[in-house]
Amino acid sequence: MKLLLDTCTFLWIVGDDPTLSERARTLFSKAENEVFLSAVSVWEIVVKHQLGRLPLPDSPRAFVSGHRDRHGIAALPLEEEAIFQLPALPDRHKDPFDRMLVCQAIHHGLTLLTPDPLIHQYPVSHTW
Repeated sequence: MKLLLDTCTFLWIVGDDPTLSERARTLFSKAENEVFLSAVSVWEIVVKHQLGRLPLPDSPRAFVSGHRDRHGIAALPLEEEAIFQLPALPDRHKDPFDRMLVCQAIHHGLTLLTPDPLIHQYPVSHTW
């Protein structure tokens, strides 16, 4: 399975947060699954850190790259073709970061690992 982590899912994984569902923890841990963190999530982390809404023990660059490496998470760049999925999405979620993650999951055929019930309303593979 190819998994795209929601930003909160990434943060819960690296923080070993009990909010992470058992299913999400299991899917993330399976060696045969490919796990990706989007540039969109990195952007969200940097923005929220700059606004003071996401304190980090390190710079966003060191935090994200260090945890991606430590946990074997691949980087997923944002490509134009994924962005062009946006007009086809119903207007159910106002968060632009989440909408872009949905577009990337659709474009790349990924399963979004997310607890967000609004994302679950989109025509995208998801699990939690």
